[in-house]
Amino acid sequence: MRYDEEFARLADPFRPELLVHCYRMLGSMHDAEDLVQETYLRAWRSYGSFEGRSSLRFWLYRIATSACLTALGHRSRRLLPSGLGAASDDPDEPLALAPGTDWVWPLPGRGVDPMAADPAAIIASRGSVRLALIAALQHLPSRQRAVLILRDVLAWRAVEVADLLGMSTASVNSALQRARARLEHVAPTEDNLVEPDEPAQRLLLDQFMAAFESADMDVLLQLLRHDVVMEMPPHATWFYGRDAVGRFIEAKVLAVPGVFRSVRTTANGQPALATYARDRDGVHRAHALQVLTVSGSQVSRIVSFLAPALFAGFGLPLILAPARIPAIS
Repeated sequence: MRYDEEFARLADPFRPELLVHCYRMLGSMHDAEDLVQETYLRAWRSYGSFEGRSSLRFWLYRIATSACLTALGHRSRRLLPSGLGAASDDPDEPLALAPGTDWVWPLPGRGVDPMAADPAAIIASRGSVRLALIAALQHLPSRQRAVLILRDVLAWRAVEVADLLGMSTASVNSALQRARARLEHVAPTEDNLVEPDEPAQRLLLDQFMAAFESADMDVLLQLLRHDVVMEMPPHATWFYGRDAVGRFIEAKVLAVPGVFRSVRTTANGQPALATYARDRDGVHRAHALQVLTVSGSQVSRIVSFLAPALFAGFGLPLILAPARIPAIS
């Protein structure tokens, strides 16, 4: 019993950051949770032979990273729709599905590593769990991905990464250079992303919610940046530009006012909306989780996950309680 208690006391504090680390590697919270469970099971079984030559944190990262690399060797790369093909400019075409595609899924909350270093080495203005970055990381070969995350996100020294991955320091540096070059090539253009302060972001989110719920396309279009992108996993179809996105939303999403209600939440450290659609019985049921990228005073990216199963992980109900009508005094 002492053995179990000691292991839990020493190892459990690292669980949140290991979960985020595995999520960066895998692009799926569900997969990350499975791999963290596997990591702790392996670590518990081997704890008696842990000699303390490295820190417990380093040892756990070694096990977790190895588990991720093994898992990635047997799984397809996760994507967002923009990684599959060109954008559509015809909102009247049926949305296309891509059977068998593994999608990048969102991370509930801000995904902050309490012990992680400043991730400014990747992109100063971008958090290390931003959805676009997670999607871009999935384009890297698994070992390059691990090197870049450990070096540029967690700010580990090259010699530490070499020890963890069983590589030479020169090989780590070479892999990091290739990973950075590849990331720059595949990452969406968010280098000039300027996020507003919290009050301004909240105001923008309130305006977006109100316009979406009332189907006010004039206001909604004003809130979209000229080069806005809209993606809707599991549909492969996506749209680029205010005109195309606006025409699709008006024709296929907000054709009738009052259908949707929204709840604020946070995903990947970004503002997000959980949207509920009114059914024929008048009940609002879980419809989509919209993760928004905000640049300045406008929305530059909408990733609308049409997957009600995600709501539970965000602590959100599947059915929204009826709106309260203020009493008339």
